[in-house]
Amino acid sequence: MTAKISTGGYLPAAGFILALGLAATAPASAQQGSIPLPAALKSAGHIVVGIETTYPPMAYKDPKTNERAGFNVELVNAIAKELGVSVKWEEMSFEQLMTSLTTGRIDMIGTAISDLPSRRDKLTFVDYLATGAQPFALSAKAGELKSNADLCGKTVGAPRTTSYMPVTAAWSEKNCAGAGKPAITVNGTAGATATRLELKQGRLDAAVLGPEYVAYLMSDEPNTYAFVGEPLNKTLFGLAFEKKNTEMRDAVAKATAAVMKNGGYQQALKKFGLERQSLPEPTIDAGQ
Repeated sequence: MTAKISTGGYLPAAGFILALGLAATAPASAQQGSIPLPAALKSAGHIVVGIETTYPPMAYKDPKTNERAGFNVELVNAIAKELGVSVKWEEMSFEQLMTSLTTGRIDMIGTAISDLPSRRDKLTFVDYLATGAQPFALSAKAGELKSNADLCGKTVGAPRTTSYMPVTAAWSEKNCAGAGKPAITVNGTAGATATRLELKQGRLDAAVLGPEYVAYLMSDEPNTYAFVGEPLNKTLFGLAFEKKNTEMRDAVAKATAAVMKNGGYQQALKKFGLERQSLPEPTIDAGQ
């Protein structure tokens, strides 16, 4: 099964790797602006991108300059350069993003939003980064907590308003209790900041947040935190589009592939400490 795209090529069915459709040897400058654009985007000369700027290192305001910064900001700017258009940013709360997209206020969601099957009744995604529920601890406990299995019998905190808490409980049920080991005591916290504080106060043995945010904490407070094993589940962040706007999605997918090919993606990953979350190629609607 294939899904036809406007460039005359074909995309694999959802869940498979996007066919790049780009000459690997072509210089980036030759590719920029050469991707066929939807008529509306070509006429406007810019892409309207909704973004929420309170989640470092993905998108946030630089405290020194109050300028917009983050991995997603750099990625979207690089994608727009490949498309030969400018970016018109629209800052809003996370709750406003999907409504703004489906009502046509914005062309794309550029915030770190998870590509989930439950969201695909209205949205379609270009997946660009792996994420999940990442355990971490204070560096002082790095010798004691090395793998996910070392969490069994420990007290682990996660924000109660996120999926991290039920994911941790489900992982414990299967991998701790299910293996005859003591279960994880999962403590719900008031949010990421509270999780960080309770960990430092010694009220938690470990905590679970997104690996991208843990990377930010490790950069913000060097030698304070350490990853514990791998994410307890794996999901994907995607750039989101209105479900019927496949022409825009496919153009952005090809531009994302070009950024991954020309090294811009890898440079941004390194800058924000996200190398462990890289994808080799973009995918379409592949999140689980």
